[in-house]
Amino acid sequence: MPFTPFKLGALELPNRLVMAPMTRSRAYVEGIPSSLTALYYAQRASAGLIVTEGAQPSPAGKGYMNTPGLHTDEQVAGWREVTDAVHAAGGRIFAQIMHTGRIGHPDNTGALPVAPSAVRPATQIFTPNGMQDIPTPVELSTGKVEATIGDFVDAARRAVDAGFDGVELHGANGYLIHQFLSQNANLRDDRFGGSVDGRIRFAVEAARAVAEAIGASRVGIRLSPGTGAQEVVEDDAHEVYPALVSALSEIGLAYLHLIAGGSDELYERVRALWPNTLIVNDPSLADPADAASHWLGRGADLVSLGRAFLANPDLPLRLRLGASLNEPDFTTAFGGDHRGYTDYPTLALHPA
Repeated sequence: MPFTPFKLGALELPNRLVMAPMTRSRAYVEGIPSSLTALYYAQRASAGLIVTEGAQPSPAGKGYMNTPGLHTDEQVAGWREVTDAVHAAGGRIFAQIMHTGRIGHPDNTGALPVAPSAVRPATQIFTPNGMQDIPTPVELSTGKVEATIGDFVDAARRAVDAGFDGVELHGANGYLIHQFLSQNANLRDDRFGGSVDGRIRFAVEAARAVAEAIGASRVGIRLSPGTGAQEVVEDDAHEVYPALVSALSEIGLAYLHLIAGGSDELYERVRALWPNTLIVNDPSLADPADAASHWLGRGADLVSLGRAFLANPDLPLRLRLGASLNEPDFTTAFGGDHRGYTDYPTLALHPA
């Protein structure tokens, strides 16, 4: 079943294996992807779909060092080289738009991070000066929240200009959209906070605005229901996520990309409420074949894989043949050169 075709909007996917977004921190010059990045993604074009590492929609959306952006003409030109290379290799590629919110540091960005509320997560972040405590973020005014939605729209338009087949909004892992959903990171008393309807509003309005700008069939969203991350607390996940998914389902998005880890009951409720394509990523299942079999058997349409694609550019072929897999070198995961990036070996097939 992982190797059967699947139709995602206007795209014909040759298999049901998605390359998950993975931060690689190699955009060293003004957040512009390099030719090496183009090679990295083109090597993995046999995935049914590639979702890129997160690209910030604005300078304020940057949290980590050397991450790519989607807010300047130069960044668009860099991404165009990436999409051209992937398409030339026969692939399909979405850009993930990722605003990190309160997860950031002035040493990485030159400014304090921004967030739904001025609540500091008790965690650290890597900077040019080593690991440092994340500072208390600046609370976004209502006007700035609305302007941030505009940043997502602008980034989505730029992604289309760069040749991407679509975009994924990153609403998981404790970043900005997830922070708005959270009861401890979002203490607002305006229309973007308070009740469940208030806390889901940013995610819904951002998704709707992006869908109206580039077409709903080219927009996905990633969520991590009830998993918690980056000090996010979700004691009311069983109220928040059914409400959110119900509202998102009315927009007609291309897909919902879930990170597994919450309760089985919550997954079943979300699956029942979501009418379109469902992608599941399960970091707890190290074996990609097991992950694909498990989640496709539980109602997912596609399965996303991270570490396995990082180390195996030809992963679909390896899984189809039952071949051994390269192990990822995590010492080269973030930053560096071609080592641990574009030099993982592929199978050498010799005809009989």
